[in-house]
Amino acid sequence: MITSIMPTYAPSKLTFEKGDGAYLYDSNGKSYIDFSSGIAVTSLGHNHPVLVNALKNAVDNVWHLSNLYTINGQKELADKIVKNSFAETVFFTNSGTESIECLIKIVRKYFNHIKKPNKYRIITFEGAFHGRTFAALSAGKQKKHLDGFGPHLKGFDQVSFGDIDELKKSITDDTAAILLEPIQGEGGIRVFPKSFIYEVKKICEQYEILLCFDEVQTGIGRTGSLFAHQLWEIEPDILATAKGLGGGFPVGACLSTAKVAGGMVPGTHGSTFGGNPLAMAAANAVIDTILKGDFLNQVCLLSEKLMFRLNKIKNNNENK
Repeated sequence: MITSIMPTYAPSKLTFEKGDGAYLYDSNGKSYIDFSSGIAVTSLGHNHPVLVNALKNAVDNVWHLSNLYTINGQKELADKIVKNSFAETVFFTNSGTESIECLIKIVRKYFNHIKKPNKYRIITFEGAFHGRTFAALSAGKQKKHLDGFGPHLKGFDQVSFGDIDELKKSITDDTAAILLEPIQGEGGIRVFPKSFIYEVKKICEQYEILLCFDEVQTGIGRTGSLFAHQLWEIEPDILATAKGLGGGFPVGACLSTAKVAGGMVPGTHGSTFGGNPLAMAAANAVIDTILKGDFLNQVCLLSEKLMFRLNKIKNNNENK
């Protein structure tokens, strides 16, 4: 017998009633360190006062408006993202997979806009995970996620992780973009080597292919910079992000250069809830906090400390 909640998850019976910083508390008051962070979401920890106050203030005003009107907070957030990234324009979504869908549409629309509609195929990498909607699943090409859902969408080619020769051979006249996660999440926390990323950038420039980054998990300060690719000092054409952007509130964004977004005119894309007032309040609070003072430097320092301690535990137990 099916439950009232569709059984697409297999959750633990453990429930939490309170969160504070890095800790979660169950009904008995027992504390747990939240290493999952809601799967890379709670960028400021639980119950952060800046985020809580921002949402409380927003709730007292307007919860929802159509994007037919100017929504407070949208331009402020977009301006902050543009100022601190490669981007010149931003589209707001509700999730990572929506940001990826937007990215795919921008890629295809760009080449149609410049009279090259035959260029629509996107190259991805083995082990990739780009989301649960159909185009995102088709891009990731993971059999376990596609089984039983019929034929996947065409237009995606996949190559082995980090194989530059296979990547070069896969490029055709129809290739429009290369899409990758700077650090694969579901693929096993695999980091693309810096030298490989530089080669990919050269290939994109040589063949007039768009370079696209999926930073749904790696973005918003998780690597010690606002976006992980900034550590390489390489700029993409389009980037998808979400998760940590709202610190726990559903919000995502698709970032683009002005040139590549040239075909995205009124009516070409939209979202009922994307960029709503509550999401903008949360995301502005998160971005302001992350970009303030030495927040990102502290991320780097704490990561080094954690890595040192974890390696110490590993070394002390290698022969056990």
